[in-house]
Amino acid sequence: MPRDTSLFRDEKWLHQHVRSLLNFYYPTCIDHRYGGYISQLSDVDGHVYDGRSKMVVSTARFVFNFSVGKLSGGPDWCHSAAHHGVDFLLDAHRQDDGGYPWLLSGRNVADPQRTCYGHAFVLFALSTAAKADIPRAEDHIEETYSLIEDYFWEDEYGLCKGKLGSDWNEVEEYRGQNANMHMCEALISTYEATGNEMYLDRAYTIAERLALELADQGDGLLWEHYTTDWEHDWDYNQDQPTHLFRPWGYQPGHLMEWTKLLLHLDEYIDAGWLVDRAQHFFDTAVEHGWDDEHGGFIYNFTREGGPVAEDKYYWTHAEGFAAAARLADTTEDPTYWAWYNRIWEYAWENMVNKKYENWYSKLTPDNRVHDDIDSTPKVKTGYHPLGACYDVLQLRE
Repeated sequence: MPRDTSLFRDEKWLHQHVRSLLNFYYPTCIDHRYGGYISQLSDVDGHVYDGRSKMVVSTARFVFNFSVGKLSGGPDWCHSAAHHGVDFLLDAHRQDDGGYPWLLSGRNVADPQRTCYGHAFVLFALSTAAKADIPRAEDHIEETYSLIEDYFWEDEYGLCKGKLGSDWNEVEEYRGQNANMHMCEALISTYEATGNEMYLDRAYTIAERLALELADQGDGLLWEHYTTDWEHDWDYNQDQPTHLFRPWGYQPGHLMEWTKLLLHLDEYIDAGWLVDRAQHFFDTAVEHGWDDEHGGFIYNFTREGGPVAEDKYYWTHAEGFAAAARLADTTEDPTYWAWYNRIWEYAWENMVNKKYENWYSKLTPDNRVHDDIDSTPKVKTGYHPLGACYDVLQLRE
């Protein structure tokens, strides 16, 4: 158990934490009844409280986890576990028209809506699995991208629409940055898996539109919600500041997630604004998001910088330490390594379940485990902290 913060940067320790996260879910998450995975494992003790609900995002994230496990030299079972998930994605989630509904119950469609968010994660899963040489994954990358291009991409705006019905008809006027952020992430991964610069160009287009152009049209930050023609919708979900996918306000977690993506793009594209904007997003996230009294990041803040929801979410801190590491590596500014250590120290002392080394999904403002951390259906699969550790390890290669 690390007490010296230098251990948080130790390569062996990071690999061990990845292994601990995988061990928490495996083999319990492998569903031998319906196929695919069981995502509803209690943060407290790992018991299964719902064995039927299968959100496409959860399946995709588990494929990512086990693929990363293999890529990082994890146990041999990472290969078979990832293969198990790829098969379920393609044979159960994927429908006859090629689309992926939002939710299954067992192997039956429970929520038929088609979302950009879900399809982004399918692409992310397949591309990561392809890097890990998981069978069938690479063969379905192009068709998945074509589906996204045909149904979600809006060329006049350089961004994706968010939600469609089961017959691909448009069911809402809402546009949002969250799905596009994950699409950018997936496209970078797809470029790395295939070497096809078309995917990198599309990822850059999304980043430029959201993190530069639309940010500059607002407050210089990433707003979450937009109208059909991509005008800022400053009021959307103002009464739902803790909405799981569409919260109101600025989110430190998303600002730092974009920090990471912009610096990732900077590895491949020479565009001066990428690093500057990445620093601005991170610096603003810690300025308005860090709780000086209790430690950790609050969930969101107002346009004026005041707190909104002050609960602490696990994924924000995982994205935070990965973003800090990338900034430290890119800028050589030791301030960011200090933030890396500070975020990790908070997470280790408060977020990490000491018995199993999984992360609690949510804490109260004063760092107690939240009463509603176990909810159904669930998208928490260890993806954020596992991916963040892998991201830091990649900086050393």
